[in-house]
Amino acid sequence: MPHITLVRHGQANTEARDEESYDRLSPLGHQQAAWLGAHMRDTGDRFHRVYTGAMRRHRETAEGMCAQDHAELVEDARLNEFAYFTLSQLMEEQHGLTVPSEREGFVRHLPAVLGAWERGEIEGVPETHAAFAARVRDAMAEIAAGHGRALVVTSGGLIGAVLRQTLDLDVSGWARMCLAIQNTSVHRWQMVLDEPLLVQFNVISHLEADGRQHAQTHL
Repeated sequence: MPHITLVRHGQANTEARDEESYDRLSPLGHQQAAWLGAHMRDTGDRFHRVYTGAMRRHRETAEGMCAQDHAELVEDARLNEFAYFTLSQLMEEQHGLTVPSEREGFVRHLPAVLGAWERGEIEGVPETHAAFAARVRDAMAEIAAGHGRALVVTSGGLIGAVLRQTLDLDVSGWARMCLAIQNTSVHRWQMVLDEPLLVQFNVISHLEADGRQHAQTHL
């Protein structure tokens, strides 16, 4: 039975306000990845195939996990995150929606941005929502068609999009899923009769040991 594990990258540069600056792990992000890799080795979690997006934070997370010890890393740009910083900047310029400074503000900001993006209300976007959804669907379908257990190291927005496609969520549900997904969290799907079945969501067992509570991060 095909089995797919998606992992969100470790904590990135939380001070960033653009795509490029965000795209590197913080010291804590590197530690989160190392802890996850060690946890998988200790529990005998092995993979026949390993995929990453083409972003630096994806590669750094996979390398920190020693994911290449499972199988050769396959880089696929279809597994990249959507350009949230860019969308937010355009949304502010065109619709006056200010980017929040506190995490609580993203509860309203994220669904507003995602909804406007899906409806085509933001001009000059680097990628349409339809194109993003299609590349996610195509990449996951190809991975699901492969043989053996697969590991995918990617971003929270993409994992949220897979959840949306699996569970038929609206924009609000997609946004809530994205906000909940923690750094280096583990999400698992099994294919049953050619349909994806979600069997684990947002697992952070590697961050639940004593002294690691500080490493349970969302941003």
